[in-house]
Amino acid sequence: MMIFCGNKIFLRDGRYDFGNDDISGLDVIRSSRELPEVWQKLPSWLEVKEPESLREGEKLMGFRDFWYEAGDAAFSIASSAFQFAAWFRNARYCSHCGAKLVPHTNDYGRECEACGAVYYAPISPAVITAVEREGKLLLAHNAAWVDDRYSVIAGFVEPGERVEEAVKREIMEEVNITVKNIKYFGSQTWPFPNSLMLGFTAEYEAGEVKPDSVEILDAGFFSPEEIQNMHIPGEASIARRLINNFLAGR
Repeated sequence: MMIFCGNKIFLRDGRYDFGNDDISGLDVIRSSRELPEVWQKLPSWLEVKEPESLREGEKLMGFRDFWYEAGDAAFSIASSAFQFAAWFRNARYCSHCGAKLVPHTNDYGRECEACGAVYYAPISPAVITAVEREGKLLLAHNAAWVDDRYSVIAGFVEPGERVEEAVKREIMEEVNITVKNIKYFGSQTWPFPNSLMLGFTAEYEAGEVKPDSVEILDAGFFSPEEIQNMHIPGEASIARRLINNFLAGR
């Protein structure tokens, strides 16, 4: 059972997976243990109030730090548990009539007890793409980053849009070029708060790289030698996997 305090994971003596007897001293807000039987097939979670003080050996850890420390398998479990916990915290009432939502007993939905509207945990698909041109890789610096990090282009899929269309639109909007030969690479859950990253590779087609100066402040095509000396995403991310895939091919 994962224990969450807001958007952080609770750890005690380095442990993040707890049994029912390991929650002494915690002020429980809500728990998946109280849900119908079908929900018990999912990774279980407990949401607690932030303690006034942490005891020796206890700490609250952000998701990115937890990811790097615990690895992909633990992160995947925590991601599932957290997204359901956050959904129960943030969407407790029907958006149609305002009545309370109650969990289904046969699937992972929740239904309005007054008007019968049904809801499921939201997932926001996003595309992230490694674009190659003559042995170089397109990397960009996002305005939201406080450091000098560079990464591949990413963005959310819009309603009614195919993922391939999203790849082309995001790249055109952010750096002013067109791409071709778009190929699926892989995916990664991204619980910040509820995204699913869909990775692609593509080839440069036409245009001159020009950052939009809103989301992207700088961008360009970089050689493997240049990338080795750049600040790029950590090993656990799909962004880094895309970059590593490019480097491995060179």
